[in-house]
Amino acid sequence: MTAELDSTDRKILELLQKDARLPNKDLAERVGVAPSTALERVRSLRRRGLITAFRAEVDTQALGRPLEALLAMRVRPHTSQLVEPLRAFVLGLPETIALFHVAGPQDFLVHVAVPDADHLHRLILERILVRQEIVHLETTLIFRTERRTVQGPVS
Repeated sequence: MTAELDSTDRKILELLQKDARLPNKDLAERVGVAPSTALERVRSLRRRGLITAFRAEVDTQALGRPLEALLAMRVRPHTSQLVEPLRAFVLGLPETIALFHVAGPQDFLVHVAVPDADHLHRLILERILVRQEIVHLETTLIFRTERRTVQGPVS
């Protein structure tokens, strides 16, 4: 179900995706509405599930984790009894940035950030591949990540 968005809602979403710390007064001014209207619009966007969270984006390189990789994993058997514990395990690893449960030849893609190749090697061999449900793993190093910072409806 697609939410109905008018131009004010779209502009609020755009501005908050660029800077979630934008004060309500400044948001209202940039959108061209009263501060009380801007506040109610943001609350409505949250209630309707369009805004799900406000977060800070962290530079993993500045945290001493400059090497990023995607781990493509195949698991067997692919059942909910196996998937949920594996999901919790992967999300509990400090190296994990994101976990994607996907369709296709692989079952999961795991985005990780680590200090160096040795750490990645140990993570894969000593923490991940020791799990019996993982029957295949492929590693792809990430040279650069570029994200679109603003998401909106596709017209």
